Amino acid sequence: MTGFLLPSFSGYRRSWLRGDVIAGLAVWAVLVPESLAYATIAGVPPVVGLYAAVPALALYALAGTSRQLVVAPMSATAALSASLVADVARDGGDPVALTAALALATGIAALLAGLLRLGFLAAFISEPVLKGFIVGLALTIMIGQVPDLIGVEGGSGSFFAKTWALLGQLGGIDPLTLVVGLVSLAALVVIRRTMPLLPGSLVVVLLAIGAAALLGLEDRGLAVVGHIDAGLPRAGIPDVTGPQFAELLGGAVGVMLIGFAEGLGAAKTYAAREGYDIDPNRELAGLGISNLGAGLLSGMVVNGSLSKTAVNAGAGARSQVSPLTAAALTVLTLLFLTGVFEQLPQATLAAVVIAAVVELVDVRSLRRLWRVRTGRLARAYQVTARADFMAAGAALLGVLLFETLPGLVIGIAASLVLLLARTSRPRVAVLAPVGDEPGRPWVDSGRNPDYPTVPGVLVVRVEGPLVFANAEYVRTRVRTLASDVHGLRLVVLDGRAMPSIDVTATTMLVQLRSDLRAIGGDLALAEGIGQVRDVLARAGQEDEPPLYATLDEAVAAERTGDGVG
Repeated sequence: MTGFLLPSFSGYRRSWLRGDVIAGLAVWAVLVPESLAYATIAGVPPVVGLYAAVPALALYALAGTSRQLVVAPMSATAALSASLVADVARDGGDPVALTAALALATGIAALLAGLLRLGFLAAFISEPVLKGFIVGLALTIMIGQVPDLIGVEGGSGSFFAKTWALLGQLGGIDPLTLVVGLVSLAALVVIRRTMPLLPGSLVVVLLAIGAAALLGLEDRGLAVVGHIDAGLPRAGIPDVTGPQFAELLGGAVGVMLIGFAEGLGAAKTYAAREGYDIDPNRELAGLGISNLGAGLLSGMVVNGSLSKTAVNAGAGARSQVSPLTAAALTVLTLLFLTGVFEQLPQATLAAVVIAAVVELVDVRSLRRLWRVRTGRLARAYQVTARADFMAAGAALLGVLLFETLPGLVIGIAASLVLLLARTSRPRVAVLAPVGDEPGRPWVDSGRNPDYPTVPGVLVVRVEGPLVFANAEYVRTRVRTLASDVHGLRLVVLDGRAMPSIDVTATTMLVQLRSDLRAIGGDLALAEGIGQVRDVLARAGQEDEPPLYATLDEAVAAERTGDGVG
């Protein structure tokens, strides 16, 4: 049973139960206020976040392979949901039903991807692209919450449109709302820094609710959450039309990719610490059934949460019993405690959202990406030396200028273009031997100028695959280097840093050999790995260069005239 279903419970020990239940209490304390807040990001009533959390927490355990991952509403996918639903709702439609339908569509996309074993799709969203996307999304979410924090009307559209609208409203700030919002935000920051183990969101929310009720702040004009439907959600297919659902399906793929990438990263982080493996395809299945459950229970899109997973693991969780405990407590909240949260000030809810996403504005990581450029790397790759930073920046600006999903697409496209640019211009290093002993190492002469090269012999290393995209560049670069060698007799291509080769490149090697012979030299290959050897053998090119086991053998053959020429 724990092989196909409940894989995360494999090897479960009864001694883990107490720690798991305690961790579930900690997760619940963070989950309730954040789920209410993320529902507001998605543009639906706060209770929708709780509706989604219950099935997500319970169903992920059926198929997911992580023992610590917490699946629930999250800020990034909530913002994506708001954007996609708003586009469809312009032609008419209930945002709540459309939000549930998007969760359903995301679940279908994830399940299909899991069945087709497409877990590798997460690799197409590189870490820099995801980082830039998340930073842009966090900034957009924060600027969207500021109006509720200070008591003014908000704008719509992109980050810059919302910012411009906000600046025009600064003269109408409500003093009471501003005080409540800033005090709530300050309290969240202080608790997080001084008492990190305390569920700060729940503490601040309960204090704000108590203050609003005791001081009658709603009667003084403070906006509160208001009525929250008590009881469990109604199960059923969302009331949307076929064309509306079809329109949501395209966006659901983007939501699935973002949710999968974030959840998989969190799952792998804690699996590595605990010493077990994560199956990406099973994670897609877990994400799929979680979103199906959320959609069928009037919820919203869900995915693996890094922050709540950190709370879960930090509290001692060893299995999915912890999220199941949090799900049971959330059911009790829906049945008996929704009235408590009706007096929650909107300014405090906005503060919870801002405090939750402000840590996602990871300027340090962006600086690290910018620093990944040495002088040698800059000279070798020029504009692509900062390819990771450029991909992150493209995703960030894409989100700020064009909103969420277009920003993600722009970031992925920029990453792929820069990858092609880097692949098309690999570094070609000149090598020099170290000493005269057999089996001597060969090093980059540019980095080690004290070691002389072999007279009349040019040994080069292509640092990357040799394929159609860079074959002509490598040919031109090697000819240029060869023309600078006095009395050239041989060029040896070191294959150790060349993991692959294609047919176009094998044709280029024959042409390069002809070019070198025209100036008195020849071409040989050495140290080729298995895949390169296989392609060269099967390509069957006439007059292709000989292949030697080592660089020393190739140089020695040239000296004796054995096999070269």
